[in-house]
Amino acid sequence: MFNLEAIVDLPLIWFGLIMTAVLLYVILDGFDLGIGVLFPFAPSDQCRDRMMNSIAPFWDGNETWLVMGGGGLFAAFPLAYAVLMPALYIPVTIMLLGLIFRGVAFEFRFKAVTSRRLWDYAFHFGSLVAVFMQGAILGAVVQGVAVEGRRFAGGPFDWLNAYSVMTGLALIFGYALLAATWLIMKTEDVTQAWARKVAAYVLGYVGLFLAIVSISMPVMNADVARLWFSLPNLFYLAPVPLVTAILFVLIWRHLRMGSEYRPFFLSIGIFLMGYIGLGISLWPWIVPFAITFRQAAAAPQSQSLLLVGTVVMLPVVLAYTGYCYYLFRGKASHESAY
Repeated sequence: MFNLEAIVDLPLIWFGLIMTAVLLYVILDGFDLGIGVLFPFAPSDQCRDRMMNSIAPFWDGNETWLVMGGGGLFAAFPLAYAVLMPALYIPVTIMLLGLIFRGVAFEFRFKAVTSRRLWDYAFHFGSLVAVFMQGAILGAVVQGVAVEGRRFAGGPFDWLNAYSVMTGLALIFGYALLAATWLIMKTEDVTQAWARKVAAYVLGYVGLFLAIVSISMPVMNADVARLWFSLPNLFYLAPVPLVTAILFVLIWRHLRMGSEYRPFFLSIGIFLMGYIGLGISLWPWIVPFAITFRQAAAAPQSQSLLLVGTVVMLPVVLAYTGYCYYLFRGKASHESAY
């Protein structure tokens, strides 16, 4: 009988797939959530229409990766899911409510006449709440989760502290940068000029928060400090902060030069380098710093069956996503076409 687990490292493959899905969600849903964060600050209603139209073909499809990340964690690493969900019930629930509220506002705004302003603010606050909770969840996870045996041993509000509030604010500025550079690429005239100013403004805050997180993780955890600052690791890992610093300089330069496409892709590069740095710090933990991904893995038979379905469907989803972005390339109009 064919034995898939004897040929491939199933826990490692699934860990990589889930981490990739989370990264794709952060990047793809990040810029459209950032549109909601920036929404009420746009210069005019016509600018807001352009902003909304720029993400209309993509926003709901972008959330596919959140479903894959959460569903994959439940199916492939049930122990991790069973520990993390009780620790994060409250922020995850609030995040989902924010996403639902935001989605409803998105649909109603296109049809509303007299109540459009109401839905503008609903779209903004739904996005803001969802982004802040995602950042708070990140902050809570990187600090470590209280585990006793095979269950969560903390309280319902362990996730809420000064550090998680800081990471929540950090993600708001990060998504705002993605959104502003997306608008530079997808709009023109007044909206583009405003987005360029916003991108230059939030870039400094993103750098500040990224520096705080990068410094605080080794301070909070001695193992992370040894990983980054021991020799020869220091030389091997030095390219991560160096490349990140270069990306910040390049974004600033291209914003001043008037580039349209490069600031967005360079912003994605910053998120990618931050994600790589975070992955290095947390390896091999899936529940920091208590359970590794191998300890949390489901039975090989379950992971094998899941992988067969994923191998078939994942290329289809990627191809469809790529086709949508290709089909709706170009500048967004202020005229409603939703």
